[in-house]
Amino acid sequence: MRKSFIVCILASLDSKAWIALAVFLGLALVAVPVLHLMVPEESAFHISTYAITLVGKIMCYALVAVAMDLIWGYGGILSLGHGLFFALGGYAFGMYLMRQIGHDGSYQRDLPDFMLFLDWKELPWFWVGSDHLPWVGFLVLAVPALVAFVFGYFAFRSRIKGVYFSIITQALTYAAMLLFFRNETGFGGNNGFTDFKRILGYGITTSEMRLVLFGLTALALAATLVFAAWLVKSKFGRVLTAIRDAESRVMFIGYNPLWYKLTIWVISAVLCGIAGALYVPQVGIINPSEMSPGNSIEIAIWVAVGGRGTLIGPVIGAFVVNLAKSWFTVSFPEYWLFFLGLLFIVVTLMLPQGLVGLWKKVMKKEGAAA
Repeated sequence: MRKSFIVCILASLDSKAWIALAVFLGLALVAVPVLHLMVPEESAFHISTYAITLVGKIMCYALVAVAMDLIWGYGGILSLGHGLFFALGGYAFGMYLMRQIGHDGSYQRDLPDFMLFLDWKELPWFWVGSDHLPWVGFLVLAVPALVAFVFGYFAFRSRIKGVYFSIITQALTYAAMLLFFRNETGFGGNNGFTDFKRILGYGITTSEMRLVLFGLTALALAATLVFAAWLVKSKFGRVLTAIRDAESRVMFIGYNPLWYKLTIWVISAVLCGIAGALYVPQVGIINPSEMSPGNSIEIAIWVAVGGRGTLIGPVIGAFVVNLAKSWFTVSFPEYWLFFLGLLFIVVTLMLPQGLVGLWKKVMKKEGAAA
């Protein structure tokens, strides 16, 4: 079994992709801490805390993009509501961070700040245990999985697919956003959760904690890529791809598409929840705007730009689009949405296989010319 697992992984990515992944891990786990802690701030080689946080945030987006690629690139299921699962994971971990604000050794407070402001008298039942990291870790995985399972079961059992499925996922995340905007829901209303102080007693804004979060995010992204590479090359992955290409034929030979679609849908949701949990302590805030349909559409754009059905492509797309966003929103903030729309149109019309597809075409032409 172990040998089969390793063979599937190695067969799923070419040597160049594995080299890129190795370099990425080396930079994330060795070079970045060294350049941040040991190189003077005035040096051009110094990596600032801001840069570490920015790249860590984009790696969380890349993890979400890989999750989207599993259901869209390999399952043929376009979701426009994956921002919901991302936000649920973020809110679950945000509950722990909010409970830590009042635990600094000098006093202990059971109610988060926003509940005191709203004059709440007691902690809601769904907040019980949120000051314990293992329980919150379970919620990060279980809540997105439960929501995805319930929604996916009824949707896939009803054989809803194509644009109709995309529309109802968009409606789902929009409804959740409106729900979380309400103060009585118990999640901070419009402001959400912010002003975090510590994790496990350590300051959340310290350079050391930023490096720890950066490293955890890099490991989570690498582990997700390895797991996804094995999954898509396994029997499950081959059946899933067959369902994407010819669902009626797969049903004719005896497979039930419901459980294959539902399984990859739940897995994708859980990965988004993990990304959300890693995202919140690095950016310092989570609010209902993370559930906006626009954010979910952006996730699909990252995958399309990088190249769906490639695993490495969505990571590239997430980095390209979000680095461009960081620059545009500072230099030309009023033009960012126009650029994003233009980018999506160009990719759809001229690069249907994304940047990875373009790279393969270039390398193929060079190989033919040689």
